[in-house]
Amino acid sequence: MTTTTGVAAATGAVGSAHTRVEGRDKVTGAARYSGEVPFAGLTHGWLVLSTVARGRIRSVEAGPVLTMPGVLTVLHHGNAPRVDTDYVGMLGRPNPIVGLFQHDRVPFTGWPVALVVAETSEQAREAAEALVVQYDEEPHDVAFHSGRSDAYTPQDTPMVRAETEKGDLEAQLGSSAVVVDAEYTTPEEHHNPLEPHAATARWDGGRLDVIDSNQGSSWVAGELAQLFSLDPASVRVRSEHVGGAFGSKGLSPHQVAAVMATTVLRRPVRVVLTRRQMFSLIGYRSPTAQRIRLGADADGRLRAFDHQAHSLTSSVHEFVESSAVLGRVMYDADAHHTLHRIVRLDVPTPTWMRAPGEAPGSFALESALDELAEKCGIDPIALRVRNEPETGPVSGLPFSSRNLLACFEEGARRFGWADRDPRPGLRREGRWLLGTGTAAATYPSGVGPSTAAVTAEADGTFTVRINAADIGTGARTAMVLVAADALEVGPDRVRVRIADSDLGPAMIAGGSMGTRSWAWAVTLAAKELRERLSLGGGIPPEGITARSNTAEAIGALTEQERHSFGAQFAEVAVDVDTGEVRVRRLLGIYAAGTIVNPLTARSQFIGGMTWGLSMALHEEAIRDLASGGHVGADLAGYHFASHADVPLIEADWVEDPVPGDPVGIKGIGEIGIVGVAAAIANAVWHATGVRHRELPIRPDRVLRAADEARRRAAGGARSA
Repeated sequence: MTTTTGVAAATGAVGSAHTRVEGRDKVTGAARYSGEVPFAGLTHGWLVLSTVARGRIRSVEAGPVLTMPGVLTVLHHGNAPRVDTDYVGMLGRPNPIVGLFQHDRVPFTGWPVALVVAETSEQAREAAEALVVQYDEEPHDVAFHSGRSDAYTPQDTPMVRAETEKGDLEAQLGSSAVVVDAEYTTPEEHHNPLEPHAATARWDGGRLDVIDSNQGSSWVAGELAQLFSLDPASVRVRSEHVGGAFGSKGLSPHQVAAVMATTVLRRPVRVVLTRRQMFSLIGYRSPTAQRIRLGADADGRLRAFDHQAHSLTSSVHEFVESSAVLGRVMYDADAHHTLHRIVRLDVPTPTWMRAPGEAPGSFALESALDELAEKCGIDPIALRVRNEPETGPVSGLPFSSRNLLACFEEGARRFGWADRDPRPGLRREGRWLLGTGTAAATYPSGVGPSTAAVTAEADGTFTVRINAADIGTGARTAMVLVAADALEVGPDRVRVRIADSDLGPAMIAGGSMGTRSWAWAVTLAAKELRERLSLGGGIPPEGITARSNTAEAIGALTEQERHSFGAQFAEVAVDVDTGEVRVRRLLGIYAAGTIVNPLTARSQFIGGMTWGLSMALHEEAIRDLASGGHVGADLAGYHFASHADVPLIEADWVEDPVPGDPVGIKGIGEIGIVGVAAAIANAVWHATGVRHRELPIRPDRVLRAADEARRRAAGGARSA
């Protein structure tokens, strides 16, 4: 069927399951990642990292290394190109860590001190391991805990508001019938995407050309242009295929090192990070210590809400793990207070990691809500229903849509929550104690300005050009479906080009803002093109192109609380003899606006929930106080959930229309992890009667907590 414009009628592509358009290339190996693209004359760089946690470089003994086979150069603070580290990038302030080899200071173990470049990767690595670097070592401090006297409140930034408050907190706590006052801790956690970080840089016809694995080619190109004082038009960054990112793939030292080396050698230079190097160079999730104080009436209505979150940052660049933001959206109270505090240590700078802030914050807050429900004798879901706000608890703004209760209603029905006996420690199968738990989830639904171009080709197909980044989420496929609907053609007639800074500025793949931002730009361009085609006339050989820029439309949006919401449910079994916790079932129900592609959306939700399981039971990076470095900085020492640890995971969603929204899409990449650790911890309490406020819930901690509970019970019995 066709319309009078000669363009096929709408196909309803958005909302239909569609396999990834690049899927065949990926499974056959035709898709090339940044570390695989061939170049003539390619050379290889290998970073040398500091072995001390604080001090100065006394000498870099490059002479012997330069005589080794294949070695071309050794860059370090004494000979590296100078760069401008005072520029203001996407973070709103300079990031000193990318000012590579500019001074002799060492601020943490794993700081880059040199780059060895050779003809082959093997030669570069051998030479890098042979390079001798002498240091003047200084005392260091890497110990994080909540009671540190040097913790401070950071200044507000566009990304993080340090503190919010209303009402008389202490008075409301004092007059509350029920009070929860507890500290919850989460450890240092690390991204380890399937594809390691890699970049290849070369000069091509007077332009800097970088093949990179990143979350936004425009972002990286802009940062490199400012860092190296280049005309932005002379920098091109491409990132066609990315094997995972999770917040870690922005501008990091390896890209800077590759650009420095190609500038010196005038040959293509590739730098690929090892797993061990990734533990110190690409950021991580800061450990947190969070104090939650809740005061409520006997019926569970909140009167006082206090969430104070402590995290760490480095001595070179400030980053705040914004764990206290969750309550600013989820729960209101007569007195409401949230606060972030940080401490500077001799450690690498943390960064965004899937659901930054919300992931650790939800463990603390949703565990505390479960404790409050227990003290009030109220069902945990009923407690949340009782405290459902009508507007933003801190902002007072209306919600664009808030269907959290629909998520709990549907989740409770599918999980069989009504049959749950609320008393802990009653269900048993042999040596396994069984329990169930739940938690709420939310994550902001933001949007960023983007440009797009859509071309009607002479052969009847359409080409979409937008500088999106597909970091494994299925962004290419989503844009095909969005464009097909906007053009009113079948998806098979749409081709998409992405991940090239020459395509123009677009939102990064981060903060669950990518699909919403790109879809808006693609829709506007496609609709304009359709209107032009409706005027009739033939299509010339070069095609007809329409372009869009959403900056003005986004600037005109009314202020609202825009968020995705969800309800997490978990069933666990706890071995009373070994302390092992096995998750038997996870269910997540979400309200996330329009679901563009159910196939890849469900995959995103399940991926996040799997990570939440891993966070609850496995993930924990240990820092050695003596050396300042990690114990087991590899995938043998850093544990995470394997296939055998992952049970049946179900993810689904409820209808969530967003009135007045031009696209109706919300983010889904982050919310899957939010609340999962709390749901599992709450289920462990329900199974054992013992509350775990420290992650991960390791077998030794389960056994120790059970022993302590038995001793307390025995002591109480004797005193009675």
